[in-house]
Amino acid sequence: MRILNKEDIIKLLDDYKQDKIDLNGAISQIKSLPYGDLGYAKIDHHRAIRNGYPEVIYGEGKAISHIQGIVKHMLEKHEKNILCTRASREVYEAIKEVTDEAIYYDLARIVVVKREEVEKPKGKIVVVTGGTADVPVAEEAAVTAEVLGNEVVRLYDVGVAGIHRLLSNVNILQEANVVIAVAGMEGALASVVGGMIDKPLIAVPTSVGYGANFGGVSALLCMLNSCASGVSVVNIDNGFGAAYTASMINRINL
Repeated sequence: MRILNKEDIIKLLDDYKQDKIDLNGAISQIKSLPYGDLGYAKIDHHRAIRNGYPEVIYGEGKAISHIQGIVKHMLEKHEKNILCTRASREVYEAIKEVTDEAIYYDLARIVVVKREEVEKPKGKIVVVTGGTADVPVAEEAAVTAEVLGNEVVRLYDVGVAGIHRLLSNVNILQEANVVIAVAGMEGALASVVGGMIDKPLIAVPTSVGYGANFGGVSALLCMLNSCASGVSVVNIDNGFGAAYTASMINRINL
């Protein structure tokens, strides 16, 4: 039995109302909605209905066999699109054994099984980085945002050490509906960009930097203490979280 989306449930209720389906038939279709229990994982079938996108698989730390089982279950339930973050190439190869539709984004460490196009909102999400070393986290954000159906513009290596690089691209930043600023070291990029735009900015501190960077803590604290208005901060290296929030903002008026 496949997973029901919001439109399916509306049709099911309408069919029941019009006596096109009996009560037992309706219950049979709805009963698998809460979650699928695999023992080692409980797959949330309601996620897309509540949040707008199916449950995302966090690949790091999971057994390969468990990831394969989760993907297989989601495919059997006709989940339209599957996203696995923090995935190694080994994880990708394992998912390829389950479905040849899997695509691997090496820098982002993301596996995508895309079976359906997602309706695109009009606004753009701009992903900007302080340096090239921040690109893997930025790509996690950019690829996630694209899979969620957004148009993404990448603006990389425009940090404050050469601020003229940023200033020459202000027009790109100002055309965005949401900006994701990804930076390590002292994390000043978020404040600088935040002062240039009238749209929400989601700051992502990265673990890029030398000893006193404390694995991204210095950038995190700098961003949390930003004097620019409209700056929100996610956890260190959390490109996925930034993209998911940016996508929700970008789709508000869809």
